[in-house]
Amino acid sequence: MRTIIHRQLKIGETDIGSINLDSRSRDEIPKLLKGLQHIYCTPELNERVFAILQDVVPKGTDVNTGRPGMELWKILVLGSLRLICNWDYDKLKEIADNHKTLRQMLGHGLYDDDITYPVQTLKDNIALLTSEVLDRINQVVVEAGHRQLHKKKEAKLKGRCDSFVVETNVHFPTDINLLFDAFRKVLTLIATLCSQIPLSDWRQSAHLIRKVKRLFRAVQKMKRSTSKNPEKKKEQEKKIEKAYQNYLSEVEYQLDRVRETLEKLQSYEQDFEKPIFVIRQYFTDAERQLDQIRRRVLAGETMAHEQKVFSIFEPHTEWIVKGKAGISQELGLPVCILEDQYGFILNHRVMQHEKDLDIAVLFTRETVEKFPKLSGCSYDKGFYSPQNREDLEQVLEKVILPKKGRLSAQDSEREHSDSFRQLRRRHSAVESAINALENHGLDRCPDHGMVAFKRYVSLAVAARNLQKLGNIILQKEQKTKRLKAA
Repeated sequence: MRTIIHRQLKIGETDIGSINLDSRSRDEIPKLLKGLQHIYCTPELNERVFAILQDVVPKGTDVNTGRPGMELWKILVLGSLRLICNWDYDKLKEIADNHKTLRQMLGHGLYDDDITYPVQTLKDNIALLTSEVLDRINQVVVEAGHRQLHKKKEAKLKGRCDSFVVETNVHFPTDINLLFDAFRKVLTLIATLCSQIPLSDWRQSAHLIRKVKRLFRAVQKMKRSTSKNPEKKKEQEKKIEKAYQNYLSEVEYQLDRVRETLEKLQSYEQDFEKPIFVIRQYFTDAERQLDQIRRRVLAGETMAHEQKVFSIFEPHTEWIVKGKAGISQELGLPVCILEDQYGFILNHRVMQHEKDLDIAVLFTRETVEKFPKLSGCSYDKGFYSPQNREDLEQVLEKVILPKKGRLSAQDSEREHSDSFRQLRRRHSAVESAINALENHGLDRCPDHGMVAFKRYVSLAVAARNLQKLGNIILQKEQKTKRLKAA
């Protein structure tokens, strides 16, 4: 059973609309809470957001039966707070249990000190939010922000579009450490499964993992010779090859034993289908890494980039080189954002195996469908292609898209016009939005899986816009107080 929020106030509880927030505070928490308070206290926004939150409840679930789950309003508040402050769940729990103003926003009164939030409860409930639901809430928040700023409803929007990399929570990948990751998971899972039967095949699993780890470290520490003496160089190469062979042979032997154990498990009456499926996934990863190490190290082949995997646990991770100073590579996924002139992020897109020029037109069309007032947008050269410029000019009134390479006389005239140069100079402001997102949690995604990655990005964007909305309202309140004092 789930509700949005209990409307009936209890003894000692403060109405959310009456919560006093410090308009002079420069911290992000009062600004976020002010944005949430505005959503809650504005009937039109309240109805739209609460209707969207109803979609968080799984389809076919009776909301009036079962144990009461966490209220959907609390999930939105705590999820936004986690991202805007860049906290882990342990920190979020501590603040949710003890922060007075936040507990008022969650609907707790003076006599609710015994109500706390276990870490696992926070994880499970925030995971109910989906990227689609958060994107719809984000649209409502942006429209509310525009109403606070626009004196005229016909005011046009001008956008700035750029992409950046959100890193996944992975270590630096090499063939040998990816093989060890897969091997370690196979042995850990098969040993756990055998202990439930019980089957004594893998009672020495911890010892075997340590044994393989020593061989892995031996390979890892081997250095290729820089000596000019060919004999010494050849001798060192033989040592390296021997270390690799020892490592691969031991892993192969243990994987053969795992294969035999999996055949034994099929004769048992218990249903082991799900754990065996997971084991086979890691087993396949280990076999792939074995094959690649043999081909690359022992046979001297060059591996194509498309054949490489950069994480066993986050397989969607990409190796991204953007050519930025001091950053040789980034491990994660690129995210494209489109910001308006007021600092609100109108739209975003997680790009899987896509580049800027691949998504420029589609992404802009999606944004115009959400915000028809978008009349112009600036891009950098990474989005340029002749076809992209033609298509974008059909979607927008004004397109600022610098051409790559040498300019023709017509292109030079266009890009040196006063309007083009003025709007292009403003494009760099999108870097401020990217920096703000990275400072508020979107530098690295700690959540596991592609679905969680998209949810994390959507929640970061929605939380940033809520903070922006709250900041605008607090500034208005502060200005009103100054005028009254004068």
